[in-house]
Amino acid sequence: MISTTKTSAPLETLSPSVRKFVEENAKLCQPDQVHICDGSEAEGKELIDKQLAAGRLIKLSQYDNCYLARTSKADVARVESKTVICTENPSDAVPTTAPGIKSRLGNWKDPKEMRQLAAELFNGCMKGRTMYVIPFSMGPLGSPLAKIGIQLTDSEYVVSSMRIMTRVGKKVMDILGDGHFVRCLHSVGYPLGPGREDVPWPCNPENLIVSHFPATDEIISFGSGYGGNSLLGKKCFALRIASTIARREGWLAEHMLILGLTSPKGEKKYVAAAFPSQCGKTNLAMIQPSLPGWKAECVGDDIAWLKFDENGVLRAINPEYGFFGVAPGTNHASNPNAMECFKKNTIFTNVAYTSNGGVYWEGLEKEVDLTGLKVTNWLGKDWTPEKAKELGPASHPNARFCAPAGQCPTIDPNWEDPRGVPISAIIFGGRRPATVPLVFESFNWGHGTYIGSTMKSEATSAAEHSGKAVMHDPFAMRPFFGYSFSQYVEHWLGFEGKANLKLPKIFHVNWFRRNENGDFIWPGFSENSRVLEWIFRRCNNEDIAMEHPMGLIPKPNSLNLDGLDRAVVDSIPQLFEANKKELMEEVDELEKFYNEQLPGEGTPQRLSQELAAFRERIKKLP
Repeated sequence: MISTTKTSAPLETLSPSVRKFVEENAKLCQPDQVHICDGSEAEGKELIDKQLAAGRLIKLSQYDNCYLARTSKADVARVESKTVICTENPSDAVPTTAPGIKSRLGNWKDPKEMRQLAAELFNGCMKGRTMYVIPFSMGPLGSPLAKIGIQLTDSEYVVSSMRIMTRVGKKVMDILGDGHFVRCLHSVGYPLGPGREDVPWPCNPENLIVSHFPATDEIISFGSGYGGNSLLGKKCFALRIASTIARREGWLAEHMLILGLTSPKGEKKYVAAAFPSQCGKTNLAMIQPSLPGWKAECVGDDIAWLKFDENGVLRAINPEYGFFGVAPGTNHASNPNAMECFKKNTIFTNVAYTSNGGVYWEGLEKEVDLTGLKVTNWLGKDWTPEKAKELGPASHPNARFCAPAGQCPTIDPNWEDPRGVPISAIIFGGRRPATVPLVFESFNWGHGTYIGSTMKSEATSAAEHSGKAVMHDPFAMRPFFGYSFSQYVEHWLGFEGKANLKLPKIFHVNWFRRNENGDFIWPGFSENSRVLEWIFRRCNNEDIAMEHPMGLIPKPNSLNLDGLDRAVVDSIPQLFEANKKELMEEVDELEKFYNEQLPGEGTPQRLSQELAAFRERIKKLP
């Protein structure tokens, strides 16, 4: 029992397994209070008021129930180097690399060592604070595809954000009963006591660790308050732990948006698309098609759980309840639906704010008139465009908005269907300045799995990487694999041999190819609907594709280019150019990646076969 800790409700109201989880960790962390979250509006207001009083949030008077949080400079993104998978066998977490080669596909930690470290870090870590018990559902309540977690945290920011990003409260606890749940333990790692006052953004970056235990469905995170490290329902549960559960149970947990497309004739299809962070996932999920008569509706912008139903149809749910999107670059031109979505009930993080109670970030220069306004940057300093060279950008490049998905103007009417929506196509993509065509289709499911394994993209600010190096990011899951990449590929390939499955077509897109001047060739944003139309038609098996070394590309005149600027139309051949030298360099680099990261028998045989076939197709080019 917890003998000296105040609780918001009797612990006897909890199921035996949840109660044990809470009591054991309250004894370890030593909070002053334990609060069991009920998900009520009153609770939500109390949490916000507490953060306002502590200076942890700033109210944005220009919007309805919107707030700004500003983190420590040392706590602004996911920290991949401190994110680990803990398994008895290292190769179950990360493939064994060639001698002297560091893995680029995750980090392993011995589970016994990690638990010992966690016991030391968490000992007394919540002194002076409240431990919040958050029961949450990933997926629609009661859905056969949904999973439940319990997160313990000492951060009000985390609780307020989890209330947006997941379904939280008593209803979740009622559905759970004494059933299985994913155990999530989090602390900012900043206990209070005599001589130590609180700070606006408590964290402990020197001791930061984000650890996952697939064998027991546990997550332990210490030292960070930033969303990707602290909202444990997000990448930690919904991708890393969920991918291991999916492997055991025969489904997929993927870093994918889900989008509904309706043609002018009223035919509707759903697609899932995997892009690395900051490669346009949210923009595509909320696209407003430029093509007349087409309608796009959003099911989710970041994560998809996909499972074949009793009829062999692949169905997908969005396990999340909100959007945790990148703010810089978002505007009425790039994503008008997002701009409408976060006008109320939103928590912004690390954006700038204006003296009239609004927000500001890079990308809003043409939409927000700063005349007569004082701008405070994400570091709390006075900022003007003229000071940008001295002070840097107004908002951090990884600044975020956390908004309820239900507020999206184009939210799909079936977005909470407990059965999920039927998927006709899977799309991979990334930021590739050269070599990769605007769109191509795989020859079959196995080739599509190979394409996913070869994904590469320029690094972004969503993690601690810097610069524009093109990095391998297989399936857009490189930072999120919950188990070995080799095993992950075999899991995907395993669906090809199963009877009675209606496997979706697989495609790859690249909105980011550049010309010789370094400018983007394709206009992107709403014009990406032209590529989606071609994919839609291919799902109906229209004869509009021809072979390219990488796959099947559009036949001449099969992309709808009506209304595009003449300069773009004239540049279309560049978007599909098959440069033999570049392609051979591509296949050589892929072979090097496999040999270093998946040496010998570590490379699934099908990948080796597809790579060899790719090389032979390149050799046939003039």
